[in-house]
Amino acid sequence: MSDLRFEGSQGYVATPDLMLAVNAAIRLQRPLLIKGEPGTGKTMLAEEVASALGLPLLQWHIKSTTKAQQGLYEYDAVSRLRDSQLGDDRVRDIANYIVKGVLWQAFEAETPTVVLIDEIDKADIEFPNDLLRELDRMEFHVYETRQTVQARHRPIVFITSNNEKELPDAFLRRCFFHYIRFPDRDTMQRIVDVHFPGLRRALLSEALEVFFGLRDVPGLKKKPSTSELIDWLKLLVAEDIPPEALRSQDDKAVVPPLHGALLKNEQDMHLFERLVYMARHNR
Repeated sequence: MSDLRFEGSQGYVATPDLMLAVNAAIRLQRPLLIKGEPGTGKTMLAEEVASALGLPLLQWHIKSTTKAQQGLYEYDAVSRLRDSQLGDDRVRDIANYIVKGVLWQAFEAETPTVVLIDEIDKADIEFPNDLLRELDRMEFHVYETRQTVQARHRPIVFITSNNEKELPDAFLRRCFFHYIRFPDRDTMQRIVDVHFPGLRRALLSEALEVFFGLRDVPGLKKKPSTSELIDWLKLLVAEDIPPEALRSQDDKAVVPPLHGALLKNEQDMHLFERLVYMARHNR
């Protein structure tokens, strides 16, 4: 599998350092831990790598209640109890009540797979450590059936984090780490071109000016991300908003049309509108 290489894809703008990180993780056979602002394409990266390499993708989206064991398997004791009360013959074989998790599916797959463990920092602090042995050895034991499951092929593992909590040092040592920096203007233009190949250059130029200016506003609780920009541009195109509407004739600050697609909470709305008002009246 170490001869696999990710060279980007038509649907995802990957910077050279990101492609280097993906290929380093593949060669080292270590999980790739991806951090970055929400909306920088962390989750989409795993999807695009799987598509580009022609490998199946298995996704495990983590919640606050998720336990590491669920990635391996779960024993459905409730269903077995119900079936025993109904006299179902299936209860004689406990294997009928073992539900395979994402990692088990990846371990027994006929071909290498891409596994996405999405937003690992949402889980309990012990969650990452509970996966260390399985990710290292590529095997685990099923106590109910007394069997050991070994990986036929080591999967390519992507782990995303939004930095909501610190991850254990022991876990970090076993990962290859990459931080996706927020796209600069040129990279953002390439990303927009993927989604809107025929977008008018004048509209794109004005929209990027507003977008990056908005991100520079001090005190915003949630800066607009790439996904917000794409949504906003979609609305601008649908409503046929002209480029001139994104700025005022006298070159003063202006609240852009449909700015509710960019700002997602009341506090940021009020802050931005107040700064625009102050800028217009202090000139």
